[in-house]
Amino acid sequence: MFTGIVEETGEVISFTEGKESWRLVIRAKLVLDDLKIGDSLACNGCCLTIVEIDGDTLRFDLLGQTVRLTSFADLGPGSLINLERSLAANARLGGHFVQGHIDETGTITVLEERGKDIYIRVKIPEGTGKYLAPKGSISIDGISLTVAELHDDGFAVWIIPHTREVTNLQQKNAGDRVNLEFDMLAKYLERLLNKE
Repeated sequence: MFTGIVEETGEVISFTEGKESWRLVIRAKLVLDDLKIGDSLACNGCCLTIVEIDGDTLRFDLLGQTVRLTSFADLGPGSLINLERSLAANARLGGHFVQGHIDETGTITVLEERGKDIYIRVKIPEGTGKYLAPKGSISIDGISLTVAELHDDGFAVWIIPHTREVTNLQQKNAGDRVNLEFDMLAKYLERLLNKE
């Protein structure tokens, strides 16, 4: 379980397909304090298990399904990746409950400064808008954000410059894919209402 409050942007060293799995290798600094092999780390919002630690380098094995359902295939050396350690039971909950289970990828259609703030519009797959509500929560690449606008084909959020500076959004542009996790309450509610 996570909160969507990014602790650090790590740097992708490599993302390659191996014989048994896909291998993601990243460099990190801040989150290393108490991590060990087997721990969960949200990487662009996706909960991954650490399989190797070597100094400031972390390695993860990814399933084929994880690669298909996320934007990891778009990563290359030098890409920034949002990192968050799992939620400690005694920690503050600054964002919203994020499971680290990516539902879909969306595509940024607008990312621009408007006055002192930054406006981001995201196109989502058809049929997924039902999980969104005005002022509801959405996780974009592991960042807990508030839905500001709903559109027929997606949604929009506003961010402050600080959020862009401390996340991978500093590298994002219109046309880039992002990982999306919809609010878990909406998904459970849909399941309960549709259960026969």
